[in-house]
Amino acid sequence: MQSITIEGQIRKSAGKRETRELRKNGQVPCSLYGGKDTLNFSAPATSFKNLVYTPEFLIAKIILDGKEREALMQDLQFDPVTDQLTHIDFLEMNTDKKVTVDIPIKLEGIPAGVRAGGKINQRMKKLKVRMYPKDLVPFISIKVDHVELGKSVRISDLKNEGFEFLAAPNFPILSVIIPRVVKEETPVAAAPAAAATPAAAPAAAAEKGAAKKDDKKKK
Repeated sequence: MQSITIEGQIRKSAGKRETRELRKNGQVPCSLYGGKDTLNFSAPATSFKNLVYTPEFLIAKIILDGKEREALMQDLQFDPVTDQLTHIDFLEMNTDKKVTVDIPIKLEGIPAGVRAGGKINQRMKKLKVRMYPKDLVPFISIKVDHVELGKSVRISDLKNEGFEFLAAPNFPILSVIIPRVVKEETPVAAAPAAAATPAAAPAAAAEKGAAKKDDKKKK
């Protein structure tokens, strides 16, 4: 598993005034749960860039007072106006306790249905699973070569390799759908209309002849 090292400073106070000052100075207030005690600390905002702004699943190695602790991000808070990172909750990992995490999904191959003209409809980008820290993986790989048009891959289709899926077994992860095709309307009525044109010609000629006779009578 890949990891990002975060060097922080333990905070003695977790009051609003202190946290505001930390943010002004480019620090992010954090809390670390899961150990004997909850630890409040702060670290430079720049040190979280590769941990927060990435689609990859990473472990955080947090160094506080010279001691390293492995942890997982549990909750992120952002300023609603500036979108600035304002707080992070971490969960310290213990080898004998399971953790609940969201693992990214990685699709392998091209579905048979896509090669036949279909389109992938992926409903889940991550899977919520429960596992021991030793079983953590950066992503869950799903082979999709065999998926044909109109078929799906569901949670129940995946192999359970040391972890428990928390979503409903029958929930579809992805499907291969048939794209909507707008059918061109064929001009069915055009042929009869064209055929009616010659038949209308004699009637028009007869009407024209009758008009001439009326003109002669008037003269």
